[in-house]
Amino acid sequence: MEEADSLSFDVVIVGAGPAGLSAAIELRKRSQDLSVCVLDKGSEVGAHILSGAVLETRALEELIPDWREKGAPLTREVSEDHFVMLTKKLAIPMPTPPQMHNKGNYIISLGNLCRWLGEQAESLGAEIYPGFAVSKTLYGEHGAVIGVATAPMGLDKKGEEKPGFTPSMNIFAKHVIFAEGCRGSLARELFDHYELRRDCQPQTFGLGIKEIWEVTSPLHTPGKVEHTIGWPLTQDTYGGSFIYHLDDKKVAVGFVVGLDYKNPYLSPFEEFQRFKTHPSVRPLLEGGKRLTYGARALNEGGLQAIPQLSFPGGSLVGCDAGFLNVAKIKGIHTSMKSGMIAANLIAQHLTKGENVPVGALDAAVRNSWIWEELSTVRNIRPGFKWGLLPGLVNAALEAYIFRGKAPWTLSLHKDNESLKLATECTPIDYPKPDGIVSFDRLSSVFLSNTNHEEDQPCHLTLKDARVPIAHNLALFDAPEQRYCPAGVYEIVREEGAEPRLQINAPNCVHCKTCDIKDPLQNIVWTTPEGGGGPNYPNM
Repeated sequence: MEEADSLSFDVVIVGAGPAGLSAAIELRKRSQDLSVCVLDKGSEVGAHILSGAVLETRALEELIPDWREKGAPLTREVSEDHFVMLTKKLAIPMPTPPQMHNKGNYIISLGNLCRWLGEQAESLGAEIYPGFAVSKTLYGEHGAVIGVATAPMGLDKKGEEKPGFTPSMNIFAKHVIFAEGCRGSLARELFDHYELRRDCQPQTFGLGIKEIWEVTSPLHTPGKVEHTIGWPLTQDTYGGSFIYHLDDKKVAVGFVVGLDYKNPYLSPFEEFQRFKTHPSVRPLLEGGKRLTYGARALNEGGLQAIPQLSFPGGSLVGCDAGFLNVAKIKGIHTSMKSGMIAANLIAQHLTKGENVPVGALDAAVRNSWIWEELSTVRNIRPGFKWGLLPGLVNAALEAYIFRGKAPWTLSLHKDNESLKLATECTPIDYPKPDGIVSFDRLSSVFLSNTNHEEDQPCHLTLKDARVPIAHNLALFDAPEQRYCPAGVYEIVREEGAEPRLQINAPNCVHCKTCDIKDPLQNIVWTTPEGGGGPNYPNM
């Protein structure tokens, strides 16, 4: 294989999401002398970005105070909030929790915001390179991060070079900011390499699935925000829905399921499809057209799951670290702020010819409004481990009585250890899709514009090829068939042969659920060729 070429910058940022782009903008604002490079695995900035999303503008106001004049894609301010508990037939209005009041916030496409942030970063002199998947962290002889390596392009399934092969490239930097988003593959390795999680609790996750619809219903109300809990999920499963009414008859509808669910027969995708058939939801969507589909894991651990953020030569920001405020259902503003804090520190030290001290970012984040905000809600999500109703009671106590000052912090547990045995659970009889408001996986993946070069090494690897059948199928009836929202994992049963796991890697929408929920953590998500995966237009 050819030797890797190399480039050098002062700062390399892995990931063109809100945290990484905010860091790039802040760095160039602080010093025009610092060279800044942003790498992203998507085919363009925003291609892999998916979020609800309602934006709190606090961090944006700090980063770009004149964002309105510069044409930021924030056009629809929230006009009304609704919080509803669903039963199978009813929609029961509930008081909107204080953290979920959205006055002054905007319903947005995060992908389009990132595209705009990318333009702002480039106008300040940052270099942005989409289509470059970073596959490896580079370390110096003294153990510090000194750069990253991109994945080679043009290998076949056996790892042999094809015509047009492009070798990996080493990109060196004085400091690397890791801003890959939730469950970043490089961050996962950094956690182990530097023991960054030794003093925090396990990160926990949810799976968010989203569609954008163009509707004809008179129920469409631009600026309306709706959240639901309850049906179709059972009392012991955390999750709920969002419906955000955009302009131009567009509606963002989605569903989040906590990945600490217990029943191995549960399918987050099917729960979402079922949700859309509810009597309070179907009339909004019926007669409309589903435009896009996507899925992404999200951090739910909050304050107690934040790892050490700094290490020699590098920093973790955004959802690579996990700054989502679950009670608000918002993490864009905190992610942006974490990138800005890191950039501030890096500029301050690199312009003096100094390395950034390990621990400086951790101290700065603890002294910021990020820490204050997450501290006040730290016990809300963990309280739902006792079930929906006890969780709501705990959330009310935290919000109205303790106001974040309870003298305790609730603990978290690993999502992959939560499943009960299949023999202890009842299979769920999901209805067939009606093709009107509910659909199958393959037609959904088609709408995500997912594309991978088929003849490339599989980016979904198994630590032990025996585990899917001997353990997962035997004990849990192969839950990977159901927790994947893209139909990647399939148990194939052929006459006269033992069952086997088939991995349909080209379907992968890069949600990372398999990397999180697999019972023995046997599935490892790695980066495919740059530019592969979904191409979300307005998510």
